[in-house]
Amino acid sequence: MASTLASQVVIFPFMAQGHTLPLLDLSKALSLQQIKVSIITTPSNANSITKNIANYPFINVIEIPFPTIDGLPQGCENTSQLPSKEFFGPFLHATKQLQEPFDQVLQTMLESETPPLCVISDFFLGWTLASCQALGVPRLVFHGMGVLSMVISRSAWVHAPQLRSTSMFEPLDMPDLKPPFTLTRADLPGDLTNSPNQDDPASQFSREVMEADAHSWGVIVNSFEELEKTHIPSLESFYMDGGKAWCLGPLFLHDKSEGLEKSTAQKDSSTLTQWLNEQVKPDSVMYVSFGTQADVSDAQLDEVAFGLEESGVPFLWVVRSKTWSLPSGMEEKIKGRGLIVKEWVDQRQILSHRAIGGFLSHCGWNSVLESLSSDVPILAWPMIAEQFLNAKFIVGVLGAALGVRGSNEVFVSRQAISEAVNELMAGQKGRSARERAEAIGKVARTAVQDGGSSHDALSKLVDQLRAY
Repeated sequence: MASTLASQVVIFPFMAQGHTLPLLDLSKALSLQQIKVSIITTPSNANSITKNIANYPFINVIEIPFPTIDGLPQGCENTSQLPSKEFFGPFLHATKQLQEPFDQVLQTMLESETPPLCVISDFFLGWTLASCQALGVPRLVFHGMGVLSMVISRSAWVHAPQLRSTSMFEPLDMPDLKPPFTLTRADLPGDLTNSPNQDDPASQFSREVMEADAHSWGVIVNSFEELEKTHIPSLESFYMDGGKAWCLGPLFLHDKSEGLEKSTAQKDSSTLTQWLNEQVKPDSVMYVSFGTQADVSDAQLDEVAFGLEESGVPFLWVVRSKTWSLPSGMEEKIKGRGLIVKEWVDQRQILSHRAIGGFLSHCGWNSVLESLSSDVPILAWPMIAEQFLNAKFIVGVLGAALGVRGSNEVFVSRQAISEAVNELMAGQKGRSARERAEAIGKVARTAVQDGGSSHDALSKLVDQLRAY
C-alpha cells in the first residue's frame, strides 16, 4: 500500500462502547497504513475517543453537537449514560438529528485536498447512507457482529411474521438459512421477532436501518475468513448492489502494540495487575465480566459470588452494578483467592496475562474475539442481543467454549456456576476447549500479519476505494 496521506477515510461510530471500540481499532489499522482518519462524534464521546487515539497522529476527531429532544435526559450522549433501557428508543431517535451537522462536515471534507474515500458508519446510523449517496461517497456499514450472527439476524428479520407464530424453543426452519446448530426463537435478538405491530417506532427504525444496510457499498466485519468463511456468501447475498463483506478482524490485533500473545507478567503498578502477577500457576484464574449493556440483578450477582466461592478457583471479577455489594461474610471467604473490581479495566490486557485460564463471559462479539485471540477458552453465559447466537457458535461449532447450565433461564444457580467453572478450568471438556482456543488464537494472530487474510483484505479494500 502506498505510503501517502493523500487518502482519507471518515468513521462514524454509534455512541456505545461495544460499537465504538472496534471502529477505533479499525481507525488505528488504517492510520498504520498511512491513511488519514477522521472520526465524527459528539462532545461527550470525544473525550474518551481522543484519549484512546492519542498516539496516532493520522487520526483526528471532529465534533458535532448532540441534539436535545423531549424524552431524553440532557447530557445523555452515550448508551452508558442512559438511566435505563427504556430510554434507548428516544436515544436512537435523537441520533437521526445528527444528519444535518454530519452533512455539513462531509461537504467541507469533499472540498478539501484529501476528500474522503468512503464513510464507514454504524448500522444504527442508517441515515448516513442518504447523505453519502447525495454527495457521491461510498458508505460501508459496520455492525459489530460476526458473519454468522449477521446472516441469522437478517434472515430472522425477513421471516419475522412466520417466526412469531412459533414457540420459543421449537427448532426453526427458514428456507434460506442452514445454520450449523439447532436454532430456536429464544436464540434470536428479541427486537427481531417480538413486536407484533410492524408500524411501531422500533419496527419502523429497524426497517430503515436494514434498508440502508442492504444498499450500502459494503460491510466491514470484525472477524476473519478462516473463522467464518462458509457464511460469507450468505451475508453478501443480502446486499442489493453487489456489496462485499470485508473481513478485517480481529481489528484490535492489527496494532502490534496491543500484544499478540500471552504475557508472563505485566509492568503495571495497579492493584489488579499486581494481583495477577502474584498468581504463580499459569492459566489458573477465571476472569468474569458480563459487559457494559446487560443488567444483571443483585440476586443473580449474589449467586455468581457464591458459585465462584464454592468452585475453589481463583477469580478476577469485574462488576458494573452500582447497587450490589458482596453477601455478608463472603469477603473473608474469598480473601487472597478472589479479586472484585468495580472500575473500568483493560480487558485485553487482562486476557493476555499468563495467569488467566478462562473467561466467564456474556459472549459479546468483542469479548469473544479478545478471549480467543489470547488463547483463553470461554464459559458462555449469553444475556442479550445476538449473544445467544455467539454462544452456540463458540460452544457447538468452534468447540472453544463450554456453556453454563441453565443460562437460557431467568436465574442461574450457584451450583450450575460452580460446576461449569470447575469443568472449564480442570475438566476434560475444559482441556479440549483450551486446545481449540489456542488453535483459533494462532490463526487469528496470523490473519492480521503480512500475507494474512485480514491484512490482505484491508489492502484490497483501500485499493478498491481509491479506484472507485
